[in-house]
This record gives sequence, C-alpha cells and structure tokens, in this order.
Amino acid sequence: MTILKTYARLWADNLDRALPLLEQLTGEQPHLRVTFHAVGLGAIGDFLVIAGPAEERAKYSHASATVVVDDLDALQATLESADATITTPPTDGPTGRFLYARHADGAGVEYVEWNAELVRRLIHA
Repeated sequence: MTILKTYARLWADNLDRALPLLEQLTGEQPHLRVTFHAVGLGAIGDFLVIAGPAEERAKYSHASATVVVDDLDALQATLESADATITTPPTDGPTGRFLYARHADGAGVEYVEWNAELVRRLIHA
C-alpha cells in the first residue's frame, strides 16, 4: 500500500468563494471538483476544500486529513493490525472508494482509493 497524496482539509461556506484565494496561493487551478451529498469538494494543490452548510460540513469534521492510497483493502488491514478503528467501512464515492478510521492514538483520517481515471490524470500525468 502506497500513499499517493495527502490533503489538508479546509472548511468553507461556499466553494466558489474559497477557491480563488487558493488559486493565488498555489498558482494552480482546482484539479478536482465534485459534489458529495450536500457538500461541495474542491481539491487544489494540497488542499481539499469541503464547502456547504455548517451542519452538513460537521458530518465530516471528525477527520483531520484526507489521504489518497493505491489500495484501500491493504490499508484497512494495516490500520486494523495497528489497532485503528474503522468508523466508516469502505464505501463507494464520487472519486472511487473511501473509509474513515480512528487511529489508536485518536487521530481521525479519511482514506480514499481513487478510481483509475483520477490516478492516471492526477498522479501519473
């Protein structure tokens, strides 16, 4: 299992208002923009903006980072062998599959296995 990318999570009310400053700071354009349930997700540089109403964003606030891996099943085995708790089991999402875990030390992390098209476009480009 390999970590392909790690995102710092930023929380915003409105994705369209949050992205322009990040474009200036990173010198990049968003490389990913999707809607998941009632939140908008925008990835730019090493930031993942989670935007929408506060009550909707709160559903995802238990994770401090989003980590993209190449093999979610192998990751889950590694986490479990290290006494992490899987708080959301592997679930299909708009970019592939994800799970949430709480590490033995209490850290909460979202892990994502991107679909092949995203890996090709964003990692192997």
